[in-house]
Amino acid sequence: MISRSRALIQYCLTRLALAPLMLWLIATMVFLLLRIAPGDPVDAILGNRANELAREALRTKLGLDQPFLNQYFNFIKDILHGDLGTALVNQEPISNIIKESLPASIELGICSLIIALVIGLSVGLSGISKEGGRIDMAGRLYGISTYALPPFWAAMLIQLFFAVFLGWLPVGGRFPPSMLQPNGTGFLILDSIINGNLSALQGAIRHLALPSITLGILLSGIFSRALRLNLSRILKTDHIEAARSRGIKESQVLIKHALPNAFLPVLTIAGITIASLIGGALLIEVTFSWPGIAMRLQEAIDQRDYPVVQGIVVIVAGLVVLLSIFIDILIASIDPRIRY
Repeated sequence: MISRSRALIQYCLTRLALAPLMLWLIATMVFLLLRIAPGDPVDAILGNRANELAREALRTKLGLDQPFLNQYFNFIKDILHGDLGTALVNQEPISNIIKESLPASIELGICSLIIALVIGLSVGLSGISKEGGRIDMAGRLYGISTYALPPFWAAMLIQLFFAVFLGWLPVGGRFPPSMLQPNGTGFLILDSIINGNLSALQGAIRHLALPSITLGILLSGIFSRALRLNLSRILKTDHIEAARSRGIKESQVLIKHALPNAFLPVLTIAGITIASLIGGALLIEVTFSWPGIAMRLQEAIDQRDYPVVQGIVVIVAGLVVLLSIFIDILIASIDPRIRY
């Protein structure tokens, strides 16, 4: 019989071997969908009134006059060589676009996830001691309500209340326009701490507060419901009843026996949420004018900028695949019930 450690290694290698295939499929689908979708990047750059000679010259310059298969093979070859190409509209290297915008999305995603976990787990735990009570019912209502709220509507309400009416925080943006951004990694809070710039740190936190709180509240309902449902199920299992029969205090039963098992599904959801936040917070970024990767993706789609859309989707897909593999391997390594 194969030992657990050896089986885990085989599982890890299998997941890693399948990752390139998944990325190839995603890249191919994006390439095909962009060519099928209506609209022409030449029209987006020159407008509809440009003469045919100018249009054909630009099409040749951009390589759009080549056969479909030639464009596809060139696209795959460039990706394999680590070349994401340049934007059609402004000829900016796509790697620079991603380097500038991805840290903003990651910073927003991490802060939002921390807020979501703190609120969601607190709400999920608050009503478990008296299932069906007022606190439990309020927690259920909170989980359903936050999950069902339209992100753009919740974002505008929070903007109106905290930024417009109270004037506590800025309406949008990532950094005060009157200040110079600290140089470094692109993560403004980290760069401000490294440079010892307290004014920049305060400005970055003030601009990050509203979008991260909004996104955190919207996501917290998922964690509260997941934790509550799993705790409710686990507290009725035989091994919990056995622990209670041995005279173990209810608080110890909850902390030592129930919570470790209930947190595993929450860990899975957290991993999926982190992956989706990298490029999925489009409505929040647009509402708060947050210069993240989702905002740049939307701009590229509006401009029919094929290379930018392809490059962003490939990079985001790669991060999502790697994070998903990491979470799967982590759960498989700590949960002895999982078989590979």
